[in-house]
Order: sequence, then structure tokens, then C-alpha cells
Amino acid sequence: MIIRRMFTTPAFRWKSPYDELDEMRGRLAHLARALSGEPESRPDAGVYPLINVTEDKDHFWIRAELPGIKADDLDLSITDNHLSLSGERKIPDAGASAKWHRREREAGKFSRMIELPDRVDPEKVKAGIADGVLSIMLPKAASAKPRQIKVS
Repeated sequence: MIIRRMFTTPAFRWKSPYDELDEMRGRLAHLARALSGEPESRPDAGVYPLINVTEDKDHFWIRAELPGIKADDLDLSITDNHLSLSGERKIPDAGASAKWHRREREAGKFSRMIELPDRVDPEKVKAGIADGVLSIMLPKAASAKPRQIKVS
């Protein structure tokens, strides 16, 4: 088992010469795109917005990165234990005479379905957006909260 673990860790993984060439080709392509100003395709493209889900004793919290998006451009809904977040990031109007030199921020519609860890009370959910971060407070349903059981 120790030997298997040693050879599967990244530091000891055996690479063929072709793997090294593929990595070098990828780095050269990345450099060529950066020098040309072409938008770089990201491996996480399509997973937008990035979110964090946390919980405390009484709530789940979802925080989503949404810089430049107004509250009116967002749509939130809850079904069972799923939160749906969708909206649209619009291309800023630079004016008719403006010439774009670089546009790396993606624009367009997005949609994410987030599975909640447990049931929430949908009537008490609150959301707000400030400084490009959407914060959603989801109160846990009574059935989702821990209960003290008295031992007799």
C-alpha cells in the first residue's frame, strides 16, 4: 500500500516524454493567447458564479461572486432543498465611439442549481447584494435543526 501511494502522488508520478511535450505545448499555447490578447478559456468556464456554502446553528449561508450585476438582473427560487440562481451579466456600454482592446469579463446568461445540505424555511429566506457579493441567508427548517434528547 505504501508503494502504491508513493507512485500515485503527483511528486512521484511517472511521466512519459510525450506528457512533458503536451505540457510544454499547453504552456506555449497559453503564452501565445496571452500575447495576442485573446480571451483565455478557463477550465472552470461554465461554473459561474463561484459560490461558498456555509452553515451555523440556525442558518445556511450562500455567498456568490457577482461583480457588476444588479439585483434586478438576478432570479432566485427554492424548490425542496434546491436553490436556483440565474441571471445575466450584461456587457457594459462603452459608447458607440469606443474601441475594445481587451474584454476578458464574460457576459451573458448564467444559471446554477445548488443542492442545500438540508431543508430550509423558504418563507424566511433573505438575500442582498453588496460589493459584488450576493449573500443569501437560509433559515434551517425546524426538522433540520439538531434536537436535544434527554436521557432518562
